[in-house]
Amino acid sequence: MSNRIDEMMAKVMKPSRYLGSEFGSIMKNPEDISVRYAFLFPDVYEVAMSHLGMKILYHTLNKLGDVWCERVCSPWPDMEKLMEENDVPLFSLESRTPVKEFDLLGITLQYEMSFTNILKALELSGIALYQKDRQDGPFVICGGPCAYNPEPLCDFVDVFTLGDGEEAIHQTVDVYKRWKASGAPREEYLKMCAREVDGAYVPSLYDVVYNENGTIKSVTPKEGSGAKELVFKALVNDLTAADYPEKLIVPYGEVVHDRIMLEIFRGCTRGCRFCQAGMVYRPVRERSMDRLLEIADKLVKATGFDEISLMSLSSGDYSCLPELAHEMITRYMNKRVKISLPSQRIDTFLKDTLKETQKVRKTALTLAPEAGTQRLRDVINKGVTEEDLIRAVTDAFEEGWSAVKLYFMIGLPTETDEDVLGIADLAEKVRKAYFSVPKDKRAPGLRITVSASVFVPKAHTPFQWSGQLDKETVIRRQKMLKMELNKVKGVDFKYHEPDVSYIEAVFARGDRRLSRVLDEAVKLGCHFDGWTEFFDNEKWMKAFENAGVDPDFYAARNIDVNECLAWGHIDSGVSQAFLKREWEKAQRAETTQDCRKGCVGCGVKRYGGACE
Repeated sequence: MSNRIDEMMAKVMKPSRYLGSEFGSIMKNPEDISVRYAFLFPDVYEVAMSHLGMKILYHTLNKLGDVWCERVCSPWPDMEKLMEENDVPLFSLESRTPVKEFDLLGITLQYEMSFTNILKALELSGIALYQKDRQDGPFVICGGPCAYNPEPLCDFVDVFTLGDGEEAIHQTVDVYKRWKASGAPREEYLKMCAREVDGAYVPSLYDVVYNENGTIKSVTPKEGSGAKELVFKALVNDLTAADYPEKLIVPYGEVVHDRIMLEIFRGCTRGCRFCQAGMVYRPVRERSMDRLLEIADKLVKATGFDEISLMSLSSGDYSCLPELAHEMITRYMNKRVKISLPSQRIDTFLKDTLKETQKVRKTALTLAPEAGTQRLRDVINKGVTEEDLIRAVTDAFEEGWSAVKLYFMIGLPTETDEDVLGIADLAEKVRKAYFSVPKDKRAPGLRITVSASVFVPKAHTPFQWSGQLDKETVIRRQKMLKMELNKVKGVDFKYHEPDVSYIEAVFARGDRRLSRVLDEAVKLGCHFDGWTEFFDNEKWMKAFENAGVDPDFYAARNIDVNECLAWGHIDSGVSQAFLKREWEKAQRAETTQDCRKGCVGCGVKRYGGACE
């Protein structure tokens, strides 16, 4: 098979996607291995190799002498076509072993629009699509943020792992070893996972009952299954002691994030009401500064990357950020290694820290006001003011920045036309702030990029009960905003296609009945749906029609707060009572303070972290 793969690579774009054997990749002798684990990222190689979670889990599994974790990525359509024509199954990068020959197949769920790629990967692997039909081949185990509403994928997956994966992934492997040695039937492995693996949800062990109006009546464990009524997420409490890769794979070609990603802390206390990550990754757990410096030193020496990104949901909130940034700049400036921060919190804009991080190379300043008016920013609990924004950009312009990226959303709950026009008003005020800086102190060439995504309601957030704004209104407001921004010189406007966001919303709040929609969509040719050049809305609408499913029921409907939710048996740590209170406060445009200033009763305190 390896020779056939080599022949195909001469006929495709970017053959380096399929080469394997990169510097830092791990090879082992199969004869020394008791468990072979395939880790699938359901997108193209350049995206997969930019994902920190994949790097962490690849590293932690391969530290085990008798376990070999290998990477698998979705083949680009040109390679996929050749694989089907030449009868070449989906294979791993390290050894080019067919995926079907592995013991366990782990899949990360980062984005609802990658779901069709998962089904396509199973098809290319020759693995039975539906879990109930699977008599052999690897167990399919899924984790990641989309696992917090696993229901649309339940018919295809053996086990979901919720929460932090570092320990849970080891537990699934340990259980597999004991199950294999026991000679028990396949179903027993699933029951063992449900009982013994932190955060494990085994959908085949649950019954779902629906009401006559199509809403869910109950999701309960099957009698005698041993499954838990409420599945609690797994959590790594001590991030400093947790595994972190000290060597990385260095790709042959350019990838999306071609840098060292250093996770400085996990979780967020800000409480933005639209943000799923900010809710489900609670509580906050920081890595110590000493440990971060130790990791950074080893990765710089091991990889040759010239940039370190200090990663978290809100990096400006790291308690030792000024000290950490200063120390890293001091260590790496002569090596031309840049220290970068992701999107900045406007209200914690650290002028001196950002100035330090830009000594090697300046990049665009990225800020996320999210909404154009103070009223709507209070509705979403953003916790920033217009004054915060203008002060932040003015400070940046005084320090030599001339490029600013501003991120907003259209379609947030309670949004009006006035709120959307407020985005253009803010852009104009940012422009004026630039010209308020004396000419001899500011950099030339002002560039303001305004990006507006479409709001998608997500499970386990206060906005999970809100329907998505209808497509016609979204498009009208996008056009309205574009017209206003055309009046502001130096502004580039980017926006998301509402059709893509609509499908995302369907699956973000979906249930098991959507499995047949996914099946139909793949049969119609849907895949790589997060890529503009491949998304086909007509095919998706046909898939819903063929499956007899109304997508508006999931995307557009306002859900009653007392309704049984499809994901109600999944516990993210944040209580439904807290989410309801936040939803009610949003209707009144009332804000909730940052947890770091005092407990707000979200329910995650039992997990420790910053809540202690």
